[in-house]
Amino acid sequence: MKRMMRLLARHVAIVATMAVTIAGGAESAAQETSSRAPEPGYPSKPIRMLVGFSPGGATDVVARIIGKKLSETWNQQVVIDNRPGAGGLVAFDMTAKANPDGYTLIATSPSFAIQPGMSAKLPYDPLRDFAPITQASAAPYLLVLYPGVEAKSLKELIDLAKANPGKLNYASGGIGSAQHLAAELFGLMAGINIVHVPFKGAVNIPDVIAGRVQMLFSGLPQGLPHVLAGRLRAVAVTTPSRSPAMPDVPTMAEAGVPGYDVTVWYGILTTGRTPRQVIEKLNAGIVKALQSADVRQQLTSLGLEPVGNSSAQFGAKIRTEIAQWAQVIKRAGIRSE
Repeated sequence: MKRMMRLLARHVAIVATMAVTIAGGAESAAQETSSRAPEPGYPSKPIRMLVGFSPGGATDVVARIIGKKLSETWNQQVVIDNRPGAGGLVAFDMTAKANPDGYTLIATSPSFAIQPGMSAKLPYDPLRDFAPITQASAAPYLLVLYPGVEAKSLKELIDLAKANPGKLNYASGGIGSAQHLAAELFGLMAGINIVHVPFKGAVNIPDVIAGRVQMLFSGLPQGLPHVLAGRLRAVAVTTPSRSPAMPDVPTMAEAGVPGYDVTVWYGILTTGRTPRQVIEKLNAGIVKALQSADVRQQLTSLGLEPVGNSSAQFGAKIRTEIAQWAQVIKRAGIRSE
């Protein structure tokens, strides 16, 4: 326990230091936001919203829900443009190089904050080349186990892993994915050695159900039906608060890993140097959409909590997560494929 608390204290201190450093760079970047006036009557033509993943995933679904509502509100089509590749990097690069006029947006997730830690040679600057608009929603990961694992709780899982170092394994959507890093952070903070088994996409759930892999940090919408059917065992959620969808499942912090917090978020960005007036109008329009009853119902039915914060608040979250994930990647010795 003392070792775990030392690891946690060290982790928090390093993340705080890195966040201050990155925040300074971001403040300079914010000053470069274009002061030129936007065209009258924005938006006066269709808006393209890029998604760096295939259709049907959570980021894509959130983009389509928001895009449809904006189209209705502004009487301008919002076109969802899926450009999968390299963990979202293809779409990020397209957004960074787009005309800064507010007609190119990107819906993204923690992958945006993870990429800088995975590669020192990104084709864009994640702070200077993007302007945050708002965080759209948040959700926990659900730590689920194959029912044959001899652990009924998170504490029992940690004890089992400590007694069998390198014997328990976990699935993820790939090296450097948010699932991968959530598990690595768990291992670091709990002081356990668990083995990574990377998959491509969401094909890992059937493998956990079949017992070929023993655990998984699953998206709530994907894992919940299998937990309710008894095919998987849920031992914790990764957010600071319990999920309304599974109120009897404790948080990681409650169940044995104090300070653990991995929130799966989805948000909207645009190209850096976009006029401030356009960013403000986009923020107001998307926040209003997120407050509407139909959009809220669609998101909550997927286990997602609508957010809708300010551009500054969303930017601060991104800066903090870039620092956090860079440190986890470094400490865990993760290398890109």
